[in-house]
Amino acid sequence: MSLTAELGAFCAAIRYESLPAEALPIVRTAFTDAVGVMLVGTLEPVTEIVRRALAAPASRPEARACLSPLRLPATDAALLGGTAAHAIDYDDQSLTGHPSAVLVPAILAEGERLDADGRALVTAYVAGYEVWAELVRRDSGYHRKGWHPTAVFGVLGAAAASAVLNRLCAERAATALAIAASHAGGMAQSFGTTLKPYHAGRAARDGLAAVRLAEAGMTAGRETFEHEQGFLTAFSPGSPDRDSPARLGSEWALPRLGLSIKRYPTCYFMHRSFEAAAGLLAGRGIAPSGIAEASVTLGRGEADVLLNHRPRSANEARFSEEFAIAAAVILGRMGVAELSDTVVQRRDIQDFFPKVRIDVIGERDPREPAMAPYTRVRIRLVGGAVLDSGEVRTLRGHPSDPLTAAEHWRKFRECTAKTHAEAEARALFDMLQRVETLSSARALPTALRVLPGAS
Repeated sequence: MSLTAELGAFCAAIRYESLPAEALPIVRTAFTDAVGVMLVGTLEPVTEIVRRALAAPASRPEARACLSPLRLPATDAALLGGTAAHAIDYDDQSLTGHPSAVLVPAILAEGERLDADGRALVTAYVAGYEVWAELVRRDSGYHRKGWHPTAVFGVLGAAAASAVLNRLCAERAATALAIAASHAGGMAQSFGTTLKPYHAGRAARDGLAAVRLAEAGMTAGRETFEHEQGFLTAFSPGSPDRDSPARLGSEWALPRLGLSIKRYPTCYFMHRSFEAAAGLLAGRGIAPSGIAEASVTLGRGEADVLLNHRPRSANEARFSEEFAIAAAVILGRMGVAELSDTVVQRRDIQDFFPKVRIDVIGERDPREPAMAPYTRVRIRLVGGAVLDSGEVRTLRGHPSDPLTAAEHWRKFRECTAKTHAEAEARALFDMLQRVETLSSARALPTALRVLPGAS
């Protein structure tokens, strides 16, 4: 059986009862985290840009956009939801990208259209994650080639999830994935601009659109992924793993790889260094003027993504190692409030950037192939003393050190502070933590203060 056919057969055969037990807590976390960051993302200018420019009039009010009163065709609800979920880069990390920012908005939108219950939503998420994992493992070096992996693989994951929700047969599901493959793409050079979150929204929308086209009778290549003129050749030329046997359904990727839940609204590659620097300085009373240099050891993949060395805006700062260190030294925090244009443009922040040096190593972490196995921060003081973090290999929120329920609630509350009263936020949080018990995607409460004036 061809890889394309295997992907379609997997989507047609997957059932809630067949999912590994370890997957359910991860999916609960995925929905909870993604909805929280989607809601805070509705406040960002990029979400309004996409709504004004692309979201269709509510001629087919199939689903709520970002759980707001605004009802749109499901494809447009997915577009807005995915854009919002990735708007401040606070969404989860895995598979060299951001699975839940694409999968959850697509599943919620299509789930509302179909009146799908919680078990169907969970099954669709696992299917989307597994298809994404099956393809990305064949070549992890997408950032170095200029691709944004979330844009490349997200559309395939969304198509797989939608195929499961729509209960497509194996042949139609394979066709939908082949159509989605022609939608794949997005340039990493746009990191630090409002185009990056649009990549996630477009992937969510186009995954649903691929299923619509397959259901309507559109045809596509039967060997789209494995053919010498197909997807893997286009995106992974020369990869030694591109022709390896499929593992779908026999080796579940979600329990093995999990999700890294972010504690800071920036690129994940900045988090270890921020915590290392903040930890070195905690309680020492060292002023920024007392620091001569801060050197950071990172992997090549991380350095390629953190391309803004002198950021002037919050979006640019989300992809700036220099900002991570400046935030640790000067602010001691790197939360939603600190990621603003006003803070980034402060003179003391800007003046610190030249003190940061980045040292690149070629080693890769087998758990996160886009990263080095460790990050290291050395801070040289004006008097010559050096503070050394040593090799920092993990983070709170990583699958090996997951957040507690209380920590996750604090993040969710931070994200919903401007859209929900605390009691409303808590009720939504608790429902998402039991997503498999929902009678329908429509049972999630409408957020009356989200996208005000857009309905």
